[in-house]
Amino acid sequence: MVGEVTADTEYQSREDRAAGRPTRQRVDEVTGKRQWKVMVTDPDELKAKRASFEVILLADHQPVPTGPEVLPGMRPVELDGLTAEPKVAGQGEYKYQSYAFRATGFKEAATGSGSGSKSAGRSGSAASGDAAGKAA
Repeated sequence: MVGEVTADTEYQSREDRAAGRPTRQRVDEVTGKRQWKVMVTDPDELKAKRASFEVILLADHQPVPTGPEVLPGMRPVELDGLTAEPKVAGQGEYKYQSYAFRATGFKEAATGSGSGSKSAGRSGSAASGDAAGKAA
């Protein structure tokens, strides 16, 4: 995991910002839970373009990682229930296949002892790539 978990907000037009309207956090249509987004990277991916992607987590409250940082702003996590939904990305004639990543949560990456603590997070969306469930 790279960085922090942040709220996934709806688009806000220039007029809405000028009028001082607050930004609204997206809510999952199926579960009714709030959406949070986090950037993750797959250390096993060979192509740099596909190594980092965004995952959308579903939770009532902001998920907080419990593991230690291995580098400033980077924590190893394992994504639980990770799924990848194919989608079309790009514009005009420059379209390509991408994936929307969904996970039911994340936990501290297992170390040599195999221990890890569970964090409250669910579901996902993002760029393209093949992720085996481990991300940093």
